[in-house]
Amino acid sequence: MSGILDSVNQRTQLVGQNRLELLLFRLNGRQRFGINVFKVREVLQCPPLTSMPKLNTLVRGVAHIRGQTISVIDLSMATGGRRIEDLSNAFIVIAEYNRSVQGFLVGAVERIINTNWDAIMPPPQGTGRASYLTAVTEVENELIEILDVEKILNEISPLNADVSADVAEGLTTEGKEDKIIFIADDSAVARNQVKKALTTLGLEIELAKNGLEALNRLKEIAEEYGDVTNRVGVLVSDIEMPEMDGYTLTAEIKNTPQLQKLHVVLHTSLSGVFNQAMVQKVGADDFIAKFHPDELATAVQKWLMKDCE
Repeated sequence: MSGILDSVNQRTQLVGQNRLELLLFRLNGRQRFGINVFKVREVLQCPPLTSMPKLNTLVRGVAHIRGQTISVIDLSMATGGRRIEDLSNAFIVIAEYNRSVQGFLVGAVERIINTNWDAIMPPPQGTGRASYLTAVTEVENELIEILDVEKILNEISPLNADVSADVAEGLTTEGKEDKIIFIADDSAVARNQVKKALTTLGLEIELAKNGLEALNRLKEIAEEYGDVTNRVGVLVSDIEMPEMDGYTLTAEIKNTPQLQKLHVVLHTSLSGVFNQAMVQKVGADDFIAKFHPDELATAVQKWLMKDCE
């Protein structure tokens, strides 16, 4: 176990084309879950938790770790399960999402596995925790569930997706009224947040649930319009998505003649461990860490108005 925990920080620096590493853990039962190691700062046995007044019921307390006060969310309770009772044998996965650091209380931590995004699939309909799943995969003939952490966090502390009045007033899409904004994100919550923020631009918006779906749809548009940029102004894409991640999607776009002029903005909760070299390698035009509606709308407007080269 100590070897696994010690290796997490080193592995968070790894990025590969359409591949990922998952840290496997359990909550209360036998079901195994996975979290992208790239989002994990460290894993440690649950320290003493301090109760605070008016905390959300899903937050078991706060932990003081390396000079930082971190809220600890019971992942079992957050997904509709029983609370994790035995804190002395529990673990905290400290992760960074959407420009903030959270602790996720889990029952047990197992190991790290290497896999590819094309082995990560959308959740099947009717799965018990389907409303909290963003993807599933199979390891050793067992289903691994990948939780929609953005939905969990939004339920605990909802994000404001509204663009401020001052920024909205300065946004213009004059001359681009015939363009659409394309959004690719596997989290329904994140898709809706991005859509709400970008609706301020007053253009048609099209959505895709993963990179492969987005790529196929962009190719269809390109076939119809001769070049995808004759219809699509900007693509805003998450990085972590089932079947095809945002890095691979971007690389495919930049290597396809009818798509390569499309401006791509990568928009991801991988904020603290973002790898600028990888974004440059695949040819993305911009990177924005989730989630700040003013920053996102301003960046999309900039690339929308920039002439395709």
